[in-house]
Amino acid sequence: MATQRTALVSVFDKMGVTEFCAALVDLGFRVLSTGGTARALREAGVPVADVSEVTGFPEILDGRVKTLHPRIHGGLLALRSNPEHMRTLAKHGIDTIDLVAVNLYPFEQTIAKDGVTEEEAVENIDIGGPTMIRSAAKNFASVTVIVDPSDYAAVLFELRAHGDTLPATRRRLAAKVYAHTSRYDSAITRYLTEMAG
Repeated sequence: MATQRTALVSVFDKMGVTEFCAALVDLGFRVLSTGGTARALREAGVPVADVSEVTGFPEILDGRVKTLHPRIHGGLLALRSNPEHMRTLAKHGIDTIDLVAVNLYPFEQTIAKDGVTEEEAVENIDIGGPTMIRSAAKNFASVTVIVDPSDYAAVLFELRAHGDTLPATRRRLAAKVYAHTSRYDSAITRYLTEMAG
């Protein structure tokens, strides 16, 4: 098992992400990422590993499938206090993921555009993103999850001051995840219901 902490970062809204990830690297994190986020980090000179290096499986179906993998969700969901969970990770060579920064495809912005097609709308229904942040939020006892770039600074402050985020912060950020995914799913529900007539 790796002792180095791991952050998984995959964001549509890239505001502040390169600075955030550079700070995480300075704090000793390994950063995993996907697609456009990984490219942006590399272009900024931030060390980053592709998720496909961890899963051993390439992104497929035009990026529709990249993070839906036991090596990702095992690392997110394993209870650190459960010896059996940790033995299972070790048996399968899975590292824990300690921090997740993910925001979702812009579904609401997409459907607000004039002339948007149903195909365009459907392509902006995020699957992997909500799955990752819900997994991370469920395990808020051990995992810090960020869906809003405005939370980067507070997370970095706590990591520098305490070596980790505080339990109350992780719980607050987890609640923010479920509020976020609830709004997101509600927007999709309304859109599909209206399209069905």
